[in-house]
Amino acid sequence: MSRIGRMPIAIPAGVTVEVNGNVVTAKGPKGELTRAMHPDMIIEVEGNEVLVKRPSEDKLHKSLHGLTRTLIHNMVVGVNEGYKKELDVVGVGYRVAMEGKKLVMNIGFSHQVNVEPVDGITIEAPAPNKIVISGLDKQLVGQFAADVRAKRPPEPYKGKGIRYTGEVVRRKEGKAGAKKK
Repeated sequence: MSRIGRMPIAIPAGVTVEVNGNVVTAKGPKGELTRAMHPDMIIEVEGNEVLVKRPSEDKLHKSLHGLTRTLIHNMVVGVNEGYKKELDVVGVGYRVAMEGKKLVMNIGFSHQVNVEPVDGITIEAPAPNKIVISGLDKQLVGQFAADVRAKRPPEPYKGKGIRYTGEVVRRKEGKAGAKKK
């Protein structure tokens, strides 16, 4: 039995979870999320807990069991607390700023890089070298942060680029054996 899948999901105060067939809706103080789950999975709300069960021991059902439980748990946490990713901009002359809702980045190119937020995402630039991406949907926040990081990923020689806060960039040595006269 899936160790993750069999754990019940506790519904915190202020959050409601509704199951209509295979569509799960979570409403909370931060907002509302709806997601269609696999039709084979059995999702039940009992009191202040959500239980996910599988109909058989098939390999497909075993693999979907933990996934479905995790997706519902992420929805409950998202509408209650939200998700946040922080990025650091490292490099001489590299800086970010907000112009309206748009993020404008000077990251070593001959032009500025503009990033428009997608629905469900908020971008903040509290400092010239810091970006904070937040939202309800864990997958959407993580994907958007990865897209912003991909504009200028950290390079291994000087460490310049956009990285997650706390990310360790493995540094390489420069040219070896260059003789000076």
